[in-house]
Amino acid sequence: MNSLTLSLLVAGCIFLGGVGGLFLHLILPKDHMTRETQDVIRLGIGMLSVLASLVLGLLIATAKTSHDSADLAIRQYAANLALLNETLRDYGGAASVPRDRLRDYTRAFLQEGWPDNGAHAVLADDPASRVLLEHVREAIRALKPVDKGQESLRDGAERVNLDLLRQRWLLIEQQGPNVQLVVLAVLVSWVTAIFASFGLNAPRNGTVVAAFLICALAIGASIFLILEMDRPLDGIMRISSWPVRNVLAGMDW
Repeated sequence: MNSLTLSLLVAGCIFLGGVGGLFLHLILPKDHMTRETQDVIRLGIGMLSVLASLVLGLLIATAKTSHDSADLAIRQYAANLALLNETLRDYGGAASVPRDRLRDYTRAFLQEGWPDNGAHAVLADDPASRVLLEHVREAIRALKPVDKGQESLRDGAERVNLDLLRQRWLLIEQQGPNVQLVVLAVLVSWVTAIFASFGLNAPRNGTVVAAFLICALAIGASIFLILEMDRPLDGIMRISSWPVRNVLAGMDW
């Protein structure tokens, strides 16, 4: 189920909760609608509103942190790709083989995260892509320095390559969702109960129904933003591929 469908379902549940409260007022016995009863409901719903606000804010903060962390990780990975390419370029023409293999790996990494065919982006443990990066490492080890300068460049290239291997695994491990659906389900049940209490005490007219619809859509939109930020390599809020594309363009000269 995609983010838009799920957020619309959330908005629908909340709206139905408000409308249900309007009809619930008609069927409840009069002794269940006394001032004392309404005061108790207001107190309980007030506490529930605070809890719902805290959980919603926590979910937004978690999703935003996840999105920003993934964006920073991609930029750091692109920076290390550029650094390795520059190091091999400084080594000289003898490093053309590892540079070519690094260029091939960068293209494969770009297709993993931002596929041209419109498929879902998944940074997974793709054996073919991992082998390309291992081939870069093997080609670097095969270099034969002729002086201290080339030896230093080769050792530096090996260290950067190891960092790339480590960062690749970290990127793969970060692909899982950070916002659990069970938390969203509990939050939606709370907000639905809150709207039902609003409907229980609200006048039954078109303005109230329209207000319920607008508020339900607003909360559904917040859920949409949370779900979109929680998948940084997919959807309309996905991380830009510009850092990796920029590095790849610099490898062609």
